[in-house]
Amino acid sequence: MNDEDLATLTTAQDWLAAGHKVAVATVASAWGSAPRRAGSHLAIRDDGLFMGSVSGGCVEGEVIVEAQALLAADSGSTLLEYGVADETAWRVGLACGGRISILVQRLAEDGYPVSIVDALTTAAIDGRSLIVLTDMATGRSWLGDTASAPEGVMVRGWAPPRRLAIVGAVHIAQALVPLAQGLGVAPTIIDPRTMFAAEARFAGLPIDRRWPDEALAEWKPNAASAVVALTHDPKLDDVALAAALSSEAFYVAALGSRKNHARRLERLAAMGVAEQALARVHGPAGLNIGAVGPAEIALSIAAQMTAVWRQSAQGAQVA
Repeated sequence: MNDEDLATLTTAQDWLAAGHKVAVATVASAWGSAPRRAGSHLAIRDDGLFMGSVSGGCVEGEVIVEAQALLAADSGSTLLEYGVADETAWRVGLACGGRISILVQRLAEDGYPVSIVDALTTAAIDGRSLIVLTDMATGRSWLGDTASAPEGVMVRGWAPPRRLAIVGAVHIAQALVPLAQGLGVAPTIIDPRTMFAAEARFAGLPIDRRWPDEALAEWKPNAASAVVALTHDPKLDDVALAAALSSEAFYVAALGSRKNHARRLERLAAMGVAEQALARVHGPAGLNIGAVGPAEIALSIAAQMTAVWRQSAQGAQVA
C-alpha cells in the first residue's frame, strides 16, 4: 500500500507545483467489506484528473465531485461518509457492503501540507518509518508519533519500502523470490557467475552481475533492507556480509552449517568486522523449522526475515 499511496502523493505534489489546486482524499475508517483499507489515498486535481483509489471504484466519482467543490471554495477539508444502507451509497456504487469514511483535504498548510510529502519521500529513500497524524475535527495533518496522538486523531503509519538483496542465484533463491514478493519485499539477485545469473532463471527480476561488495555499494542497504548470502562461497558471501554489516540493514543472514558459520565469523573478524556487528549475522539463515529442500529453506528464511522486521523499531511502528 505504501508504494502506491506515496506515488499518489508525489503526483499530487507535482500537480500543485504545476499550478493546479489539489485535494487529497484519505480513507479515515472502513468497516465490513469496504474494498480499501484505512489510510489509502486518492489525489484529485481541480480539473477532475485523479490518481489512486479510496474504494476500488465504488465512490470515487462522488469523492472527486466533492473534492472539486472543496477546491473551488478554498476550504480546508470535508468528511464524507458512505454505508451500504445509505441511498447515496447505492447511487454512487457502494453496493458491496460495509461502510467507509473519507477525509478530503486540500494539499495545503490548512489540510495536508506538502512538507509531509517531502518527508515521506526522504524517509522512503533512507529506509525510515514515519507517522502522519490527522485531527479529524480540523482536518489538518502533521508528522508525529503514536505517543503524541490525542483522542480524535487519525494515525497513519508509513513503513519504508522493504528490499532484499539475495547474493547467489541458486535454487533456494528461485524459491525465495516469490515469497519475498508476496510479503511486499522487493528482491534483487546479485551473482557475478554468468551460468547462475541467467535471465531465464529469474525472468523479469533485476540481476546484478557485479561482485557483491560493488553491487551493494550502489544498492545502499538501509534500515528497511535485508541481505541474504546463499552461495556457500566465501569469496562471494564474505564480502557481501561485510558490506551489509557496515550498513543499517535490518536482517543479515547466510547459509551454512554451524561449524561453517563459526569459520565465517572468524574470517569476517579478520577482515576487520567488529564483534558487535558479527552478532547481527543470522547463521545458519532461517528459523529452525526442520527445513528440507530449497522451498522449505526459503520459507524459513522469509519467516525469520519477517520476524526480525516485526521485532525492529521500524516494523513495530507500522504493525
